[in-house]
Amino acid sequence: MRHPYAGPVEEAPRARRPAGSALALIDDWLGPLAGRLFLDVGCGRGALAKALTARGAQVVGIDPAVEAIEAARAGVPEARFDAGGAEALPYPAGHFDAVLLLNSFHHVPQHLMAAALAGTLRVSRGPLLVIEPLAEGPFFEAMRPVEDETVIRHAAQAAIADCVAQGRAIIARDHVFDDVRRFSGVDAFLDNIVAVDPARAEAAQRLRGEVAALMARWGTPEDGGVRLDQPHRAVLLEGVSVSP
Repeated sequence: MRHPYAGPVEEAPRARRPAGSALALIDDWLGPLAGRLFLDVGCGRGALAKALTARGAQVVGIDPAVEAIEAARAGVPEARFDAGGAEALPYPAGHFDAVLLLNSFHHVPQHLMAAALAGTLRVSRGPLLVIEPLAEGPFFEAMRPVEDETVIRHAAQAAIADCVAQGRAIIARDHVFDDVRRFSGVDAFLDNIVAVDPARAEAAQRLRGEVAALMARWGTPEDGGVRLDQPHRAVLLEGVSVSP
C-alpha cells in the first residue's frame, strides 16, 4: 500500500535502543539451528535461507514473487523454494520446527494478515518468529518520500495484537532493537531499498535529492558514510489451539 509523502509530522525519535541484528536474535531465540527444519515466509531472493543453511539448518522458503524465487533457487541450492503467499501455505500442519517472517509481514495485503498469521501458526510445531521494521527511525524517515509504509507497518503490528487478543497465540518473547545500517551515500541507500522492491525504482530516481536531504537530516555521519538505524520489533509467538 502506497501513500503520498507529506513529510514527518514530528521529529523522529532518536531514543537509544539496543543495537542488534535479526540473525543474532534468531540464533539466540531459536538455536541451535543445525538439523532443524525452518520455513522462511516472504523469503525474497534467499538471503536469510542462505544464512540459515550455512548454520546447518534445513530451510524451505516461500514468496509470491516468481522472479525472487528463481533467484533464490539459483543462489541457495541447499534450500527448497516455492512460489506462494503467506495466507495459503501449501504445507501440512505442524510440518516445521519453526516459522520465520523477517521483514515480510507488512508486505502481506492488510486484509490477508489474519489468515497469514493463522496459516503460519498452523504449519509450525514450534514457534512463529515475526521480525518487523517499525514506522519510525532514521532509515524509515529517509525512505518515506519513495514509499511511506506508515499505515501498513502499523497494520502489521495491529494484526499481531489482534491474533493474541483473540487467543490464537501467546507472546513468548518481545524485543525492540535498532538494526544499524550504514551507507556510503544516497545512491547506495536507494539501491538498497529498490532491491527490496523494484517497483520503487522510478520514485527513487525522481526523488533522489529529497532523499539525500533527509539522509543528511536524520542520519549520523560515520567513516565517510552515513548511519541510518531502523528500529525493529521481534515477537516470538506460540500457537494456541482454538476449538472450532
